[in-house]
Amino acid sequence: MPRLSAIIITKNEAANIGPCLDSVGFADERIVVDSGSEDETVKIAESKNARVVQHQFDGFGAQKNFALSLAQGDWVLSLDADERVSPALAAEIQTAMTDGRANAYEMPRLSSFCGRPMRHSGWHPDFIARLFRRGHGRFSPDIVHEQVICEGAVARLSQPLIHFPVRRLEDALSRMDRYSSAGAEMLAAEGKRVSFASGILHGLWSFLRGYIFRAGFLDGRQGFLLAVANAEGTYYKYMKAWLASRRD
Repeated sequence: MPRLSAIIITKNEAANIGPCLDSVGFADERIVVDSGSEDETVKIAESKNARVVQHQFDGFGAQKNFALSLAQGDWVLSLDADERVSPALAAEIQTAMTDGRANAYEMPRLSSFCGRPMRHSGWHPDFIARLFRRGHGRFSPDIVHEQVICEGAVARLSQPLIHFPVRRLEDALSRMDRYSSAGAEMLAAEGKRVSFASGILHGLWSFLRGYIFRAGFLDGRQGFLLAVANAEGTYYKYMKAWLASRRD
């Protein structure tokens, strides 16, 4: 049976890391790369017999590539702390590792927003590559929204990866601030010119795309809240980049 390494990056994930590690108890090794958590993240991870390594955070892509460099298994499963592998997905992962038909596997991710699984709004099925053969995949160096770059065939699994990114509206606001700052850095790094108007227009388009064109209205009140949160995040990303350009 091929060996599996589960890798997870964390910072202040005490509320999530325990259940996340429990969900990948079938892995041969579980590696947590932490970037200076000030809560009980490290203590909880160590209590679950995970290997914990501290490493300075220089962006999601770089951090996950560092975690990947520590893995020893034949296959690597990359998770975020707010994700869970169901028993059905675990069984499908184990089968996929032995059949040899691909070097990487995408899986559908089912995400919840304020307690409701979102089946529209552009959040579902949200196929994402998380399982790959070590030596045939790596992460893009993006500061945020990194992706797995794979050599060879990529196949798809059917069982969903369960995702709890936003349990409370306060979480959405915190997430919006972090990701808009990282997104603004990416715009600057790519040399993209932004204007005051671009933030307004991109924010408006984000709302219309999620709530109307991607049927977010079918996700009820949470669909509306999500569309507004995405629009605000997009707006602030461009506004932060615009303000930074004026200081240069």
